[in-house]
Amino acid sequence: MSKRVRETGIGIDLGTTYSCVAAWFDQHNRVEIIPNQQGNKTTPSCVAWDGTNILIGEPAMNQISRNSKNTVFDVKRLMGSRFDDSRVQEDIKSWPFEVNEGCGKKPMVVFRHDSQEKKFSPEEISSMILKNLKDAAKAYLGTTVTNAVITVPAYFIDQQRQATKDAGKLAGLNVMRLVSEPTSAAIAYGLDKSTNMNFPKEKTFLIFDMGGGTFDVSLLNISKSGVISVIAVGGDTHLGGEDFDKAMVNYCVQVFNKKEKKDVSKNARALMRLKLACEKAKRDLSSTTHTTIDIDFLHEGIDFSMTFSRAKFEELNANFFNICIKHVENCLSDGNVHKKDVDDVVIVGGSTRIPKVQQMLTEFFDGKPLCRSINADEAVAYGAAVLAANLLSNGNEKVQDLVLLDVTPLSLGIWVEVKDTHEDDMSVVIPRNTPIPTTRERNYNTRYDNQETMVIKVFQGESGKTKENIFLNSFRLYGIPAAPAREQKINVCFNIDANGILIVSAEVKSNGSKNCIKIDKTGTLSNRW
Repeated sequence: MSKRVRETGIGIDLGTTYSCVAAWFDQHNRVEIIPNQQGNKTTPSCVAWDGTNILIGEPAMNQISRNSKNTVFDVKRLMGSRFDDSRVQEDIKSWPFEVNEGCGKKPMVVFRHDSQEKKFSPEEISSMILKNLKDAAKAYLGTTVTNAVITVPAYFIDQQRQATKDAGKLAGLNVMRLVSEPTSAAIAYGLDKSTNMNFPKEKTFLIFDMGGGTFDVSLLNISKSGVISVIAVGGDTHLGGEDFDKAMVNYCVQVFNKKEKKDVSKNARALMRLKLACEKAKRDLSSTTHTTIDIDFLHEGIDFSMTFSRAKFEELNANFFNICIKHVENCLSDGNVHKKDVDDVVIVGGSTRIPKVQQMLTEFFDGKPLCRSINADEAVAYGAAVLAANLLSNGNEKVQDLVLLDVTPLSLGIWVEVKDTHEDDMSVVIPRNTPIPTTRERNYNTRYDNQETMVIKVFQGESGKTKENIFLNSFRLYGIPAAPAREQKINVCFNIDANGILIVSAEVKSNGSKNCIKIDKTGTLSNRW
């Protein structure tokens, strides 16, 4: 059914386990969450190959237990990452599908069927999910869909953000803006709350966003006029419901192996069936204290059955929950805000339904009730749709009055070949939680007599040592006039745009010789599926 006759912008929450798409409807004066082909408002972030067709979303999930080696999920954890990253290697061990090293240490998902083989980059897999959401929006809106705002975890590094933009491009989308997930949820919260006549002039609130694969916490201010300012962010791009599922699966494997004296850990199909059962049990344990996991013929014809308690689930994941609270503490500390000065604690994401998470968060804030006024599964896409309408000058006055002031989540700096700089020292150019977009400059001097070139390595992270931070890229500046050490000055400039994407340039002050690099080397784009 046609809902409107002109092109609009959509908001997409590209999640680790589920994704969601939304759009602003002028005639209804509100955001609507767009259903997929099956009529559901969230779509599994899952892609499969059955030897003939590429399956996306629910059709992929429906065949996962019988075709686990050719069904990929959690691909968001591979976006913008290197194959040799320790966390990627740890994930690969638990996945039934194959991930190999591609060109430039890029992880590649491999599908095999009989003698056929297909390889896809994480960006290509994500683009399939995005195109599926785009097609659902096109069918629902009855018009062409090109413009989109896509959400990313607040703690996504530069390569991960660029990889997300690349995936959008492959899906045929013009990615107008990348916005962090908690900030997007804050837009949904702000639009809901600031219309209230009793809303104060300014409010400080915390977004606690924990989904299937990532965790973010953001501290923000919102004014009655619609200005949303991010004060500080924290989080972990490898922490969420999938980790809780994995802990449950590992425990069940231990129970089975001990009881039956058989090793089920090498049986990919059995592990996938166990994962699906544990995921369901996890959801059940949010509303009951005990649940049963029953799987017929799990391994070598042996049935598996056990009772799983909420207490055991909390014990297995206690360390993860404690890490979440530590990130909340750090975020408040970074923002120089005491917990008593936080007006609202807003929970977003499916994993915030876990009772222990809610209990620990409530206790940390001394009994303050948690704000559940926005839909945990839909709020991120909702906020992205509002931002899309704002950028296209659609929507009502409240939408158009929206002003969003975001920050960079991690410090950005360089190792530069200058005098008195140790090989492992990082010189910070942009500190974390700096409002973006922004431009920052620092001057450096040459290190050697008659130095004619300079290597500049770009890093992201909070350690003073480059080896403990994330290496982004490097380049060499040429054309430095011969002179004694320290005489020639080099200006290094960092520019971050509204998407959090970085351009680094360097210039010789005496003669204007320049070089620059955009930190976006995520691989060659193609559209071959």
